Amino acid sequence: MWVLSGSIIRYLIYMILGTGMDPISVLLKGSLAVVYLYYFSQLRKVTNGGSYNPLFVLCHAISDNFVEFLYVVFGRIPAQVFGSVIGVWLINATFPAAADGPHLNVDVSYGAFIEGLITFAIVILSLGLNKFPRSSQKTWISSFAKLVLHVLASDITGGVMNPASAFGWAYAQGKHLTKEHLCVYWLAPMEATSMVVWICSLFIKLPKQKRQHEMQYKDKLV
Repeated sequence: MWVLSGSIIRYLIYMILGTGMDPISVLLKGSLAVVYLYYFSQLRKVTNGGSYNPLFVLCHAISDNFVEFLYVVFGRIPAQVFGSVIGVWLINATFPAAADGPHLNVDVSYGAFIEGLITFAIVILSLGLNKFPRSSQKTWISSFAKLVLHVLASDITGGVMNPASAFGWAYAQGKHLTKEHLCVYWLAPMEATSMVVWICSLFIKLPKQKRQHEMQYKDKLV
């Protein structure tokens, strides 16, 4: 759903509003993008922890027990990758004009640094916001931050911050085993996520995945 709807919505926005950078167009595009990100954040709550990004399930799995870690690595992440591949295939089959994945416009080392940096920023922000589970503003803050980081890196790496999504596009192009793809869109984000978890473990106690689910159930009951 993330890959399919994201590509189609982005294509329709640019078809209707064009590629202009005047203040009104930028404001409208930004507002629609934030609403789109907010929708998927809410969908995560409705599905009781469903996620389209391996990095966010991985950061909790690292701090959880070994069984949960294995479940994430061999269950949830492969499912996310498979869903991304299917999403890209559906785009190419039904809406080929909207098929436009991320492009690396710099060398591999610089691209890996940028992708790792923006991943570090969004993951540490998300974990920080988790300290305020009942805040109604944290979803909007997270969505806006993702949009800003994506825009800042869009001309460099595509600002993906999502290995599964990047794999879907790379697989469709036959580039999923290249050094460029593995280093920039998998290794760098994974290392950044691991670093965030390590840093946060020194200062805060990361919530267990089961505990998060319990809090979500309590919020629904309240």
